[in-house]
Amino acid sequence: MNRRNRLLPAALALATATALLVSSCSSSGSEDDHDSADGSQSTSPTATAPSNPDTGTPGTPSGTGTGPAPGTPSGTTAPGTPPGTTPPGTTTPPTGARWQPTPGLTWQWQLGGTVDQSVDVPVYDIDGFENDASVVAALHAKGRKVICYINAGSWEDFRPDSAAFAKSLQGSDTGWKGEKWFDIRKLDQLKPLMAARFDMCRSKGFDAIEPDTIEAYNQNSGFPLTPDDQLAYNRMLAQLAHERGLAIGLKNDLDQIPALLPDFDFAVNEECSQFDECDRVSPFIKAGKAVFHVEYKLDTDQFCAKTKALGFSSMQKKLDLNAWRKPC
Repeated sequence: MNRRNRLLPAALALATATALLVSSCSSSGSEDDHDSADGSQSTSPTATAPSNPDTGTPGTPSGTGTGPAPGTPSGTTAPGTPPGTTPPGTTTPPTGARWQPTPGLTWQWQLGGTVDQSVDVPVYDIDGFENDASVVAALHAKGRKVICYINAGSWEDFRPDSAAFAKSLQGSDTGWKGEKWFDIRKLDQLKPLMAARFDMCRSKGFDAIEPDTIEAYNQNSGFPLTPDDQLAYNRMLAQLAHERGLAIGLKNDLDQIPALLPDFDFAVNEECSQFDECDRVSPFIKAGKAVFHVEYKLDTDQFCAKTKALGFSSMQKKLDLNAWRKPC
């Protein structure tokens, strides 16, 4: 399960109150946005390139020349762009063999607020929509690899391409404001929409994808989803990433790790220590693939010894995933 859904239903009231402050990991402000990444208070995060949310107008008819076509997030290659060219404002996409993150790499995961680029770690995981190519390029200049966070399993009403997702694709509320589960059985409709999002990540120069909410089959999605439906959808996402030269991580979905391990390049896990599940994620380490792991409620002295022994890249984060971090 993922960060969003572990809170349902027992602590929904608390989660909803938190979500109203952070708008489901968007860049809306909170008092924690001014925490320094090492846990101390500061007036503002250090950043050499501010984030710049994409402003493409959803639902603009194609051919008008006034914005991207529906389902084409800002930053993707526009229709008719000559092969081999890069749209203005983008960085050169990854070329050659895709990145293969290995166990033990330290990381920063920040989805809220202006990205604090001062954290001295080799891997950053940031929101794909809310950060432009200049942020990725600045992190690359510091020697960082950069993962593109994308919600691949549920509709969010605040994304610039939200109008491209038909009502028939939207199921039950996830428990977070403005979000509804996708009907992942409809691969023919969702595949081009996810491809457009992955194209955006590639055009901005990201090295990898973190697809969120990709275990709808064991949630109250509003659809009769099966484990096989989820396997097909997750493998489709992996294929889309690999076709673009991007690595991709399996976000949670512990039950399907044995089946999906060959398809994914690393894992992203939330709270496996709190729920005594970390051994179930260890096949990634045994396969030489990184496990990027966070805990929210446990302090580092409650999980670091075990997860470091397993080879995980672990840290404590706040639920809104701002710059603050407490690494193992």
